[in-house]
Amino acid sequence: MNLQKLFVMQEELDRFIQENQEIKEDVFRKKCLALLVELAELANETRCFKFWSTKGPSEKEVILEEYVDSIHFLLSLGIEKGLNNLENWPEPVAIGELTELFLGTQAAIHKFAEDYSMGNYQDIWSWYGAIATSLGFTYDEVLEAYIAKNQKNYDRQHEGY
Repeated sequence: MNLQKLFVMQEELDRFIQENQEIKEDVFRKKCLALLVELAELANETRCFKFWSTKGPSEKEVILEEYVDSIHFLLSLGIEKGLNNLENWPEPVAIGELTELFLGTQAAIHKFAEDYSMGNYQDIWSWYGAIATSLGFTYDEVLEAYIAKNQKNYDRQHEGY
């Protein structure tokens, strides 16, 4: 999937939020933490690690919305560090058990937070691609859900979220 449309949309949203909220500080580390939190919320909705529970995962639409919440922050981090020239979604890492994919993604985010190189940034995308594949999401579904959530984020800003 070509990421350039998403980078443009995210850059516009980031600019709108920055102006609307009058953000003057460097928020890179806060965005890194936000990405980790969104990843955890996604894991929670899949319930993949809840060996003690018989309750199944949330509905696919709920999980997809949590997934694209992460994509917003992942795009935003790339924009902030000038890595928004990434054209295409890198190939996913080997597909595996969801718990392992979440742990690998978390480790990749931590690594990027300390060394924001293009290689480390691409690694996060590869892990997220593996999660999408494991969850059965197509790139078209991700794109459609991202566009919908992007609009919802604008609406929230207008409503004083």
